Amino acid sequence: MLEELKEKYRRFQEWQQQPHQVKPLSDKEHDCATCGTHYQGNYCPRCGQSASIGRYSFKNALLLFLDVWGLGNRGMFRSLRDLVLRPGYMIRDYLSGMQMAYFPPFKMLFLLIAFSVLVDTGLNIKGENRWEKFDVQYASGMNFANSQKTDPSASEKEKQEAALASKIMDYAKIAYEWMENHQSIIQIFWLLLLSGPLYFLFRHSPAFPTIRYSEFFVALVYTNNLLIIASIFCGLLCLGVTVELLCCALTFIPLKQLSGFSYLRTITNVVLAVALVALVLVIVSAAFFFIHFG
Repeated sequence: MLEELKEKYRRFQEWQQQPHQVKPLSDKEHDCATCGTHYQGNYCPRCGQSASIGRYSFKNALLLFLDVWGLGNRGMFRSLRDLVLRPGYMIRDYLSGMQMAYFPPFKMLFLLIAFSVLVDTGLNIKGENRWEKFDVQYASGMNFANSQKTDPSASEKEKQEAALASKIMDYAKIAYEWMENHQSIIQIFWLLLLSGPLYFLFRHSPAFPTIRYSEFFVALVYTNNLLIIASIFCGLLCLGVTVELLCCALTFIPLKQLSGFSYLRTITNVVLAVALVALVLVIVSAAFFFIHFG
């Protein structure tokens, strides 16, 4: 039994490293319904219409509707599958020029964020709205702070601390509401912060020694998409924030496969980059706190 599992895992690893195989051209001949061109293959060489499109049907209407939103493209579903099962190798294939086989990274990012918002606002097995939970916690905290400020038995120091806490919570609410409405900007900003130190640490990797910054940034976008997929899965099942934080470990897999570094080297590089960015954010936050509350 153990040997059989090892063999299956070996075959899975071989499949992971194989690039996408494009289906051979069809030897059937067609007359394009749009431009009338007679051709052999899967698509019309003149206007690009698929040979599989025939008379109007509900199936064709659904496929066209999905195409409008970017979901009918077979590359989307293939990209989701490969991003989960062979993320780093898929990213390397895409960066090497195999771009028609996979869904564009930024377009995927925006679609996943939109679906993530639906999950966070109630599209899950419990119908929970995560954003409403923050509003409840904010209201509870503000009520406590206001009660402290108006409590005649409270000391002057306690009243000042309550006023400071109330002011901080107001800023936190403004920041949280802004992040709710600008998740795409937050995601791109976070990737920009991390991309510099991460590129410095991964730019001379064994498997991709000549990677450019623009290519590495695209790799990070795909990696971030993998994390959003994990977050959506956890959100749908209401698995909790702890499980979602554990899913952040998925970051190491695509970077390890893409770079060819060992897991130890990959984890070390990611931890160093995150620590550096966290240090910068702490310094900036401390400066902001000192200016506004000092």
